[in-house]
Amino acid sequence: MRSLSPERELTIVMFTRAAALLLLLSLAIASAPAQSFQVLHSFTGQGDGGHPYAGLAIDQAGNLYGTTYDFGSAGYGIVFKLAHHNGAWTLAPLYTFQGGVDGQNPKANVVFGPDGNLYSTTWQGGTNGSGTVFKLQPSATACHSALCSWTKNDIHDFGGLPDGGLPSGTLLFDQAGNIYGVTELGGIDDDGTVYELTHTSSGWTHTVLYGEVGGSPMSGVVFDRAGNLYGTTLIGGGLGYGSVYQLAHSGSSWTINTLTSFEDDGDGVEPVGGVIFDAAGNLYAGTSGGGDNGGGTVFEMTSAGGNWSLTNLYELPLGLFGVMASLSMDAAGNLYGATEDEGAYGYGSVFKLTRSQSGWVYTDLYDFTNGSDGAYPVGNVALDANGNIYGTAGNGGLQQCPGSYPGCGTVWEITP
Repeated sequence: MRSLSPERELTIVMFTRAAALLLLLSLAIASAPAQSFQVLHSFTGQGDGGHPYAGLAIDQAGNLYGTTYDFGSAGYGIVFKLAHHNGAWTLAPLYTFQGGVDGQNPKANVVFGPDGNLYSTTWQGGTNGSGTVFKLQPSATACHSALCSWTKNDIHDFGGLPDGGLPSGTLLFDQAGNIYGVTELGGIDDDGTVYELTHTSSGWTHTVLYGEVGGSPMSGVVFDRAGNLYGTTLIGGGLGYGSVYQLAHSGSSWTINTLTSFEDDGDGVEPVGGVIFDAAGNLYAGTSGGGDNGGGTVFEMTSAGGNWSLTNLYELPLGLFGVMASLSMDAAGNLYGATEDEGAYGYGSVFKLTRSQSGWVYTDLYDFTNGSDGAYPVGNVALDANGNIYGTAGNGGLQQCPGSYPGCGTVWEITP
């Protein structure tokens, strides 16, 4: 069964990076007018952690929250806050994972729950070693230091079979405060699960909603207005190149419907990121590979009479890894995302797809150089109310990680 490797994690295409980069550098890619790009933090691999593989959450004050996959004082990753004050950004570790039963290697976004606390998962560790779901809340007493730790409570420890293992993707809350998520492994055929965590007076109860998803779901699920859930699988589908699925809710049961199966015929392959909805009920996502250029696609799915059809909005340029996370959408319906190792220098890019009367217009917002700016952005981008774009790069930056690792990664901002 396919799973992520601990360091680069997402090894999902069959040819080598070196060959892909040689081809990529031969392409002439038109970039947008220069955007204002700045690095907000360059990770050192010390107490601030290293290798941020997930995107960011933004609070109402404009502060940023995220995770690092590893390093930190114990070596197993951290949850951090980047506070914005007087034009400067200061990073504070909110929690440092200790490994083992405490959980380790968080690679999913943190999200704010209805109670205002932070929720996320660790990919590994916990009581059974298969990952955890946790809650972080501020200290009950006033803290006057920038380095105040938050309190972590584990909501669920995964056990592998049958309840699932290696939880991935962003958690989802419903209006009642219940949590929904996915695991890459576990379930009936060890192909991954979709689960629900229900909050009661005695704690949280874990339920597998569907234990036969069929192909390593790696990003979270989203609701439609009828209460059905939608997501993607990395593999599976008709020919093993991934799928978009719906879990239809009827009473107390859930039924899976495959909306499309990727077949490496120009529609893209192996979607790592999940789907998002627009106001009209259309679905949008990206693929990590395939398409006419081989570098992945951005696609839309529309429904008519209960049947879903897929349209490619843009064919990404040739690269080894295309879109590796869910897309983001602004109020005008424009799409934003990142590619892991495409762009003019082969170290990733940030892009925008703008709606127009004649179709979608692609804008290359920034190309990473593997210098102080970072390299290999694999998380989703976040937008604030002013149109600023925030994200992470898993490698690169000013600091070399301890040992033989290259740069520990960055948090960055693009202003329009």
